[in-house]
Amino acid sequence: MNNLSPRCILVCQHSSCRAFGSSQVLFVFQLAKLPPDVVVMSTGCQGQCSSGPTVRITPEEIWYCRVQPQDVAIILEQHLYGGNPVTAKLHPRIHPNFSREQ
Repeated sequence: MNNLSPRCILVCQHSSCRAFGSSQVLFVFQLAKLPPDVVVMSTGCQGQCSSGPTVRITPEEIWYCRVQPQDVAIILEQHLYGGNPVTAKLHPRIHPNFSREQ
């Protein structure tokens, strides 16, 4: 990853995602110890209202759906520090090649 464009954790804060707890998800990410090349940002609607709260990691374009505060630790550990997306939370419409464990 180059130093000119950090990885971003984009947490939707549109009303439909907020109704399912995205403000708490954003808060937990903001308090977390992030890798040095990662920033957290709130966003408006990301167009995935039926499967929120939505968390998108750029520039990898990994989309997580139905993220809850307790999911933040595994996303940090497995994906952001370990380099492996959390398949159980991947958005099935955007990442159809992964089966979800739910």
